[in-house]
Formats: sequence, structure tokens, C-alpha cells
Amino acid sequence: MALAHAILALLVDTARSGYDLTKEFDSSVGYFWNATHQQIYRELAKLEDQGAIASEIVPQTGRPDKKLYHLTELGHQQLVEWIAEPCSIAGIKEEILVKTFVGMQVDPSVLRQEIERHRQAHQQKLAAYHRIEAEYFEPRQPLSFAHNLQYLVLRRGIRYEVDWIGWCDEVLQLLEDHANDRPV
Repeated sequence: MALAHAILALLVDTARSGYDLTKEFDSSVGYFWNATHQQIYRELAKLEDQGAIASEIVPQTGRPDKKLYHLTELGHQQLVEWIAEPCSIAGIKEEILVKTFVGMQVDPSVLRQEIERHRQAHQQKLAAYHRIEAEYFEPRQPLSFAHNLQYLVLRRGIRYEVDWIGWCDEVLQLLEDHANDRPV
């Protein structure tokens, strides 16, 4: 997926300023696709040059004018075509897994510290996902098709974090069981 597709996706329902787009990116797509604000603004310029999005200047009293971006028919078509393309299946590429694989080379406390750090990071992300779930997805409320799809993406993120926390707990238990072992 290119950053362009993530931006087009965020412009499907509503026009947004660059600032609003970066805020929305950070609180939605940004959980599973990383981009800096600078990258987003550069991509907005490219998309506008290509005709995939268009902008209009909205005057504001006492503040600088706001530039609102919206999806064009061409941009919508590009998004639809991209959705229809097969996705590549991402492989696992995690540095912590390689470190754990050869963790017997160091004192168990060294690896424990890194695993605890990872566990805490995944716990924080899980807490953020649960806050989003509580704020946007009321229990037992029927959801539209679009909101159901978005909720399933959130649920995937929750499962991902829960799995990582469980794996970290397994490693921490093993390290505790072997706390007195010395490096090989």
C-alpha cells in the first residue's frame, strides 16, 4: 500500500484540511500505517498534481485561510482499483524475535528488560485501542456496514496487541524459570 491510498481513503467521506487529515491519520490509519506529517503534506501535493484530489481555499476570519482537500472522480477510481488488487502477505520482521532466538547468549535479565519494554509498549497500544472501542463502538448497538468494517480493523489491532502481550508473558515466565542460568 502506498501512502497515497491511505490519504485517498481518509478523503472518501469528507473534505479535510491538511491539518485535519494529519490528525485523522494519527488517530485512525496511523495505527497500522506510519507516515510523518511532512510525508502526508508531500503526498497531498503529488495527489493534487495528478488530479486524484482537488482543493479549495476557505477564508477564515482572524486566521489563515484553510485549504480543504477532497477526492476527485479520478482519485475515487484509483482507490477502487487499488482495493481490488491482491494484497501482499506481510511476513514477520521483528527484531525482538531475533534477539529472543539467541537470547541464551546473554544473562536472562538483559533479555527480560527488553521483553518487559515491549510488553509495556503493547499494553499501551492495547489501552489506546480499548479507548477507541469505548468511544466509537457502543456495545450492542447495530453498526452500518462501513462501521462494521472499521470495527473489524480495530478488533484486528486489539487481537494483535493481546497476542503480543501473551507472547511476552510466555517469554518472561521462561526467563524467570531460568533466571540463574548463565550465558552460553
